[in-house]
Amino acid sequence: MNKLIAALALALIPAAALAEEAARPAPKWSIAIHGGAGTLDPKAMTPEKRAEYEAALQVALDAGAKVLAEGGSAMDAVKAAIIPMEDSPLFNAGKGAVFTWEGTNELDASIMDGRDRSAGAIAGVKTVKNPILLADTVRTQSEHVMLMGAGAEAFAVEKGFAVTPPEYFATPARREALERLKAEKLSALDVDHKFGTVGAVALDQNGNLAAGTSTGGMTGKRWGRVGDAPVIGAGTYADNRACAVSATGWGEYFLRVGVAHEICARLRLITQMKIPRSAVGDMPEQSPAVLPGDGPWTRGIHSVLNARAQLIADEVMADVAALGGDGGVIVMTPEGHGIFSFNTTGMYRGRANSAGLNEVAIFGGEQKASATPDH
Repeated sequence: MNKLIAALALALIPAAALAEEAARPAPKWSIAIHGGAGTLDPKAMTPEKRAEYEAALQVALDAGAKVLAEGGSAMDAVKAAIIPMEDSPLFNAGKGAVFTWEGTNELDASIMDGRDRSAGAIAGVKTVKNPILLADTVRTQSEHVMLMGAGAEAFAVEKGFAVTPPEYFATPARREALERLKAEKLSALDVDHKFGTVGAVALDQNGNLAAGTSTGGMTGKRWGRVGDAPVIGAGTYADNRACAVSATGWGEYFLRVGVAHEICARLRLITQMKIPRSAVGDMPEQSPAVLPGDGPWTRGIHSVLNARAQLIADEVMADVAALGGDGGVIVMTPEGHGIFSFNTTGMYRGRANSAGLNEVAIFGGEQKASATPDH
């Protein structure tokens, strides 16, 4: 049965595409980031605003790439990429987070290490400048996975985090969105237009994966509402055997689908199948590949797995859309392919790797790339 499934998967990919992929050197490291997905109108975005977002994405991408290029861990790269976006008022995370119904900024974040699947998460904190760092401290300095509210803030103080005043997070644009929501009796979707959740996924030179996500939630959220971003398996997941995922979108639907884990679980089932050379067919012999625990394969099977990763991400996002939700994901495969999938008009995003890829983009169907030397 496994051979049949493998053969069917291979049949979906042209031989020429497999051969071309097989000839490419695998990147030593790779990173992908997002700054939110949603209803983005190219006509409504001025050239100045677009340039501002692209510059902010590039700063985050460069910060994560620098860590990886210097031999740092995927975990450190994910944090390095997310922190600048938490510090920027352009994104709905940290400074620039949306307002709750009561007029406060409540922050959520999560992070996961693909090596051992250790994870940390925080929800509903109001006094932590960089929630992704607190989430990682929960992972490394507590026996827990998720802390919330006042308890998470007390833990932060105990671990040496400075207490950040509420006014640091507030921005005029986010306050105006809340006021308009209340005055016109709108929904969060009407005023947010995009989900500014930020996230990163990375593969380091040791072959380890990591994922992280940070958000301010949805404008006008009430009653302690928590979305998918801080929930391991919904908004964030990493497993060296499969992939790393960070999500952005309408959290209620991502929770119901279990988006991040669903993508990784489907990929793990495929990567664990024993697919013999005969199922791969004729591929260039100069580029052999061996996956851990299996016999000799060719790089062609990597091509299959990466194509399947895109297909699986698209299928899971289609499932979200079928339920009525929207948003997007970034996925990093063990082979270093950064994949984007979103069912909205756009997603702030970027990716870079040691093979010279370096690009940022905003709207669907576009690719704004710049070739850079191999780090």
